[in-house]
Order: sequence, then structure tokens, then C-alpha cells
Amino acid sequence: MKRMNPLRTVLAGAAALLAVGGLVATPAQAAFAPPAERTGAAAAAQVRAGTPAAHQVFTFFEAYRGAVLGETGETPRAVRERYLSPHLDFRLDAWAQQHDADPVFRSQNVPVDYSAQQVQEQHGFASVRLTEFWDGGGSQDVWYTVRLGDLRIVELNDQPAF
Repeated sequence: MKRMNPLRTVLAGAAALLAVGGLVATPAQAAFAPPAERTGAAAAAQVRAGTPAAHQVFTFFEAYRGAVLGETGETPRAVRERYLSPHLDFRLDAWAQQHDADPVFRSQNVPVDYSAQQVQEQHGFASVRLTEFWDGGGSQDVWYTVRLGDLRIVELNDQPAF
């Protein structure tokens, strides 16, 4: 009986998972496909938001931005309460008072576009980078931490939490 090399077995298994994962990722990403009227970076971002955590951040940001712009019947406060942990929501109020800016946008202006991408996952949490694009050029990254068990956003910061 021929004995398999354990490293070769692991590598073969990993290659098979990557091959299958690549085939499965396309339909999963299609579930997050942008509506026909969406274009630009936001449309590309929605496709890249193929992980549940990145999709949650993208959905939160989209709803929050719409509320700030008055495009929905919801208030920014209601959107924050729906997606954020109570502790984070409280800390964002303090941040807004200290910086005289919107605590989610990290600015006094509303970004014209945005993209979300999960960067890392560990210990039941995901780190998601949301890039905001500004009128006239320029961009800014805001880092979100999402608890994977319930997809609650528990941290929002200018630097990655991990």
C-alpha cells in the first residue's frame, strides 16, 4: 500500500477547496449583484461584499447614507440602532460631539460613493474596510468590526481593530 505524504494530502485538499470555492463564489456573489441603476464604485463594492460581514457593513452604510440624505423614511439614529451595538452607538455620539462631524462618515460631508471589503476574520469577528469616496476625488478608509454570530457591528474606527 502506498503511503500518502501528509503535506501533499493537505495541499491537495486545499487546492480542491479553492477550486470548488471559486465555482461556488460566483453564484454567492451574484446574490449581492447591484441593481441595474447602480454604477461606479458602489456597484463594484456590492459585488465585492461577498462575505456576510462585508455585505452587512455595505447595507448599513447604504441605509445610513440614505437616511442622512433624506432619501428614506428612516432617521440616521434608527439606522444606527438597527445595525450597531448599543455601546458603539453611544460612543459614536461622543465622537460626533468631540469632532463636530458625522461619526459614521468621519466627516462633515456625505461621501458620493463607497466600497466594502472584508479584510480579516478571527475569534468570531470580521474586520471590514469601508472606503468612502469624496466629491472632487480623494478617499478615506473606515474600519468596521462585525460580530459574526449575529452580524452586529460592534466597532467603527479610523484604524483596523485587528
